[in-house]
Amino acid sequence: FNKRNGGHIDQLLGSIGAQLNATTWLDRTNYYETIPSEYLDLAAQIEADRMRNLLLDEADFAAEKTVVLNEYERGENDPYRAMSKMMWATAFQAHPYRHPTIGWRSDIENMTVERLRGFYDTFYWPDNSVVTLIGDFDTAKALDIIHNRFGAIPRSPKPIPEVDTREDSQQGARRFLLKRPGSTGMVGIAWKTTRGLDPDYYPLTLLHNILTGGKSSRLYRALIDTNLATQVHIANHPLRYPGLFIIYAHIDPEVRHDQVEEILIKEIEKVKQEGVTREEWQQALNNVEADTIFNRDGSYSMAAELNEAIAAGDWTFYTTFHDTLRKVSIEDIQKAARTYLTEDRSTTGHFIPVSQGTETHQPEGDAYKHQALGLCHYRPEDEAPSGSANRRTVAHTAVTDFAHRLTDRRIGPMRLLLANGVARDMITFRGSFPAGNIRASHPTLAHLTADMLDKGTHAHDKFALSQKLENRGAMIFFHTSPQNVHIFGRCLKRDIPEVIALLAEMLRTPAFDADELEKSKKQNVGMFKFSFDNPDSVSWRRLSRHLYHEGHPNYLPDFTTLIDSLDSVTADDLHAFHKSYYGNHDMIFIAAGDMAGTGLDKLIEQHFGDWRGGQPLPDIQEPRDKTDSAFIPVPIAGKNSISVHMGQRTGLSRNDEDFLPFQIGNSVLGSGFAGRLMSTVRDEEGLTYSIYASHTGDIYTKGYWYTYASFEPEKLQQGMRSIQRELKRWVEEGITQEELENAQKRLSGRFKVGMASTMSMTVQMTILAQRGLDAGYLERYPDMLKEVTREQVNAVLRRYIDPDKIITVAAGALKE
Repeated sequence: FNKRNGGHIDQLLGSIGAQLNATTWLDRTNYYETIPSEYLDLAAQIEADRMRNLLLDEADFAAEKTVVLNEYERGENDPYRAMSKMMWATAFQAHPYRHPTIGWRSDIENMTVERLRGFYDTFYWPDNSVVTLIGDFDTAKALDIIHNRFGAIPRSPKPIPEVDTREDSQQGARRFLLKRPGSTGMVGIAWKTTRGLDPDYYPLTLLHNILTGGKSSRLYRALIDTNLATQVHIANHPLRYPGLFIIYAHIDPEVRHDQVEEILIKEIEKVKQEGVTREEWQQALNNVEADTIFNRDGSYSMAAELNEAIAAGDWTFYTTFHDTLRKVSIEDIQKAARTYLTEDRSTTGHFIPVSQGTETHQPEGDAYKHQALGLCHYRPEDEAPSGSANRRTVAHTAVTDFAHRLTDRRIGPMRLLLANGVARDMITFRGSFPAGNIRASHPTLAHLTADMLDKGTHAHDKFALSQKLENRGAMIFFHTSPQNVHIFGRCLKRDIPEVIALLAEMLRTPAFDADELEKSKKQNVGMFKFSFDNPDSVSWRRLSRHLYHEGHPNYLPDFTTLIDSLDSVTADDLHAFHKSYYGNHDMIFIAAGDMAGTGLDKLIEQHFGDWRGGQPLPDIQEPRDKTDSAFIPVPIAGKNSISVHMGQRTGLSRNDEDFLPFQIGNSVLGSGFAGRLMSTVRDEEGLTYSIYASHTGDIYTKGYWYTYASFEPEKLQQGMRSIQRELKRWVEEGITQEELENAQKRLSGRFKVGMASTMSMTVQMTILAQRGLDAGYLERYPDMLKEVTREQVNAVLRRYIDPDKIITVAAGALKE
């Protein structure tokens, strides 16, 4: 299976809509495909072939080496990843866990084909492998396929090496300082703990939740609620060998590192001296058990979790986790803390942001981290039936008769869509209504209004609200996009009446307490500062401001503007905005999961049927001017790679008849490993780790198209030329008949693959509802793809894309 014989793996699997990749981590390497079930034999044939027949071609290796270096540099751009790398390297001196999975820069630079061949011939054997198969298959037939494809491969001729290096006992606390450009600081404290299969891992799992499991957790109260930290999270993974229990706190530059460190140690000492309460124990148990059920939402999630158990040393860890966790006592938690969270086992790190006189960029933010804050471009369409970026989806299910499993009704001006099936014992829900950022002349008013919904109501303060949810392992989040307030939640089936009642209470009767508002402002400042210099977001947001005028929903303001606007917002402003724009006008509520017996439609009618208010979306003035080509450089000090967004307005919206042909054409260019950009610029030329093309901002407004890639500085010009070459070929020559047919199969297959989890199903249904379409569209979509002709696609590409009018923004490690 290779390009030269026409059997390229990415093309073969991509053409059937498969999602495929490989991942490496501390204890394992995973190769995976998520496929329509009728293609199981093809996937097994491919995996069996590359288990022992890898080419390791010199030209392929040279290109991939550059790609991995680009991946390494992208990681160096992220302060958290740099901090994590330093933490493991400092905590461990002997054990291989001290090395980052991707290796050190010199490892990559000095790698040879011969060394790779040696590694491959040492470890890639069936007696060092596990095949995990989850989804829609006949067991006997599936076992026959696995036996036929893998059975002829012999065992390794030599024993598979084991890791025999053991870490000596640590003799005193370790510390490090990491100084580099950035906007916010971090404090991290790690303790050496135990293997994932050790009985003590379970009490540490519950302690993890007690410390950081929501607003009622100890570290939220001690650090976030006091405005000393903007985020606190714990890394505590079940590994094959003794690992680390790490607390990370992200802090504002005005907060002293030693102050936060002292509070973290104080909270750990409280657990060691006083233990935890029965209420905390029960809430943590409920949360972890609910998360376990949520993590079984779709076969990809199940396979990924099961493979981590295999990597830790025993697949039954996955199946017995619940039962073992229930046996953990309150005393076990205190004992584990006393045993492992001691000074002599600790490693403490401080990330110190330093200013650079060479910084010339306008501070920006990380769009991906801040989708939940609603201050960047909301892109649920990346998971919907459209041609866009690389994305991970879950298992296959038939879409046939989907409309008959869907309840689609009106409750006054509100649309309700409920899909039964897919997951057991859980429900995922989403909602939206028109109260987004374009409603307010003030840049952060709509965002702060939504941000305050879970900070207290007329009946309950924020801790009472959070405790009611966390006791059930449930969650409700709010965020804003330019047009809407968005709701996301999930809960166990048995808890849906209480969770919907809490949702209604938050939406209808928020308190907007002035003191809580001030805390929210300070937390938002810290979050924005943390994301000032992310090259991906900088380039994307700058592109949006070049394509659109201020006030247009697709215009993304910089974070300096947003921070400056926070101070002037008052509680009275929030009350007034809520009164004007919150209500069930054009509200959409969508849920998927185990609906039988829940009466969810009646619950929604009970809690929202008499809710009045809200307004329709305003008309948007679309830009009429034509943009000329431009190159916009944005240097960012302290970065190691460059993020590039190249794009232009198309004026296309999702409901235009030209959109489906454009979607197919875009899939040929830049969708996943099978797209031209990935195949040429990454695989053949080795210029970038990640590259794709997407169309966005096109549901309520006329949208825009862009490509994204990241490059090392010395590869920037070559990479941009390669993209431009492929764009011209795409538009001028169009796509081939074979590419059309492959794209049709790929999009149809991905759509099927993406309908088997409640998460992805609710996204599909949200886009359906936002476009005003009926449920039958989801069933018609594969047939509609087949009806598109090559001539239609090529005409549409020439109509909407002009390679000579592309706007290019490059942000990051730009040289003179």
